[in-house]
Amino acid sequence: MSQARRSGTINVIVSGRDVPVDQSNAPAAQAVTNLWLQLAALCTVPLIMVLGNSMLIPVLPDMGRVMGLSKATTGLAVTAFSLSAGIAIAVAGFLADRYGRKLVVVPSLLVYGLGGIVSGLAGWRMGPNGFAVVMAGRVIQGIGAAGTAPVAMAFVGDLFRGGSRVTALGIFEASNGLGKVISPILGALIGQVLVWWAVFFAYAVLAVPFALAVWFLTREPPRRKAPPAREYFGQVLTIFRRKGVALIACFWAGTVALFVLFGVLLFLSEHLETVHGIDGVPKGVRIMWPVLAMSATSFAAGLFLQRRGQLLKPAVVLGLALAIAGTVLIAFVRADWAFYAGLVVAGIGTGLQLPGLNNLITSSARTEQRAMITSVYGAVRFIGVAFGPPLYGALMRNGEALPFWFSAGVLATSLAATLFLIRPERLVEAEDEAGAEAQGPDRREGGGGRGEVAIPAWEPPANLPLGTRAPLH
Repeated sequence: MSQARRSGTINVIVSGRDVPVDQSNAPAAQAVTNLWLQLAALCTVPLIMVLGNSMLIPVLPDMGRVMGLSKATTGLAVTAFSLSAGIAIAVAGFLADRYGRKLVVVPSLLVYGLGGIVSGLAGWRMGPNGFAVVMAGRVIQGIGAAGTAPVAMAFVGDLFRGGSRVTALGIFEASNGLGKVISPILGALIGQVLVWWAVFFAYAVLAVPFALAVWFLTREPPRRKAPPAREYFGQVLTIFRRKGVALIACFWAGTVALFVLFGVLLFLSEHLETVHGIDGVPKGVRIMWPVLAMSATSFAAGLFLQRRGQLLKPAVVLGLALAIAGTVLIAFVRADWAFYAGLVVAGIGTGLQLPGLNNLITSSARTEQRAMITSVYGAVRFIGVAFGPPLYGALMRNGEALPFWFSAGVLATSLAATLFLIRPERLVEAEDEAGAEAQGPDRREGGGGRGEVAIPAWEPPANLPLGTRAPLH
């Protein structure tokens, strides 16, 4: 989409031509603005989803003490959530491609909240004997989570195209990081002021208004009628046959990023409490810094990469290199400054990777198959989160440096896969054509549908201040 350079106007497509529109009063400009309002509503989904594990981490030591659990067993509360989500997520992707994004995301958020109530009641009423029911609630939460963030990512990919998609996905990933920023403090505060099991009830309190926001504020673009299931799965398999090597490398990079992040967060929570005697909100504040660095970098990278699609892969490579450097610094230099500096550098590296990976993955499929592709991506990310905490809990028994040497080694495999296997031009080679065909008659060039203006994704004017360019923040 070409962009008007004079203040107050943008260009929209009308009957196949770029037409300048005054943002202050045109209906088309209102529709463009609504895209970013929809993005704001969708960004609540990854925010609450990431709370499912991150907000629980600060209170896991308390839960373990009350229930008499080892560190590795306590970490299974994270594993149960993430593994059940990873298993159920393919079903959620199929349903979202077949029946629509909202009809999957909204009920999934409510199921997510219900699982929190089950676990909370188990901790409250059953005490030391309630671990099995807590785990059952976590499984229910995971099934709900399967239909949240991965499907919402596909929804964002449907709404935005071209450079605006990179920006939108950067903001989307930043909201995921924002959840990781506030969740350690929020979880620690709830555990300190109330009790550890109150964290589970917080999930339900947040899930209901966020579900209402998605239901009432978002509008799915017109889409083709879903093909028969056999044809649909054949189309998905075709995507993997054509682009499978590059997609798997992207999936691996995203999985490793979350695997290392959550493993290190568990290490940090246990280390601060057992070695330094830091608990409650002060512990949450210290856990916050690496995820704050990740969130801020994701947001900035999304804006920077908007018009620089050729830098998607270099951004992922640089991010991996920084993450490796941060973990090696912690393992090699045994000092507090190195520990915290390494965590922040690794957080910056993780934040730099994710917008590029998200864009490459969402751009590899048409609208009709996009939710399945993003759901597979979400599944492997959930699996990374599932196995990170218990594995790092076991590694911690063999010394403080070992988890970080291990992290550096796993990240190095991701760097090698990115360098040699990811070919952006193969992943997004037909993106424009696929997007135009998949958006349906109301979104195609020259197709106004019911007499409406066909609105492409908004690329904010360069002369607007940052706050106007990204009204979500």
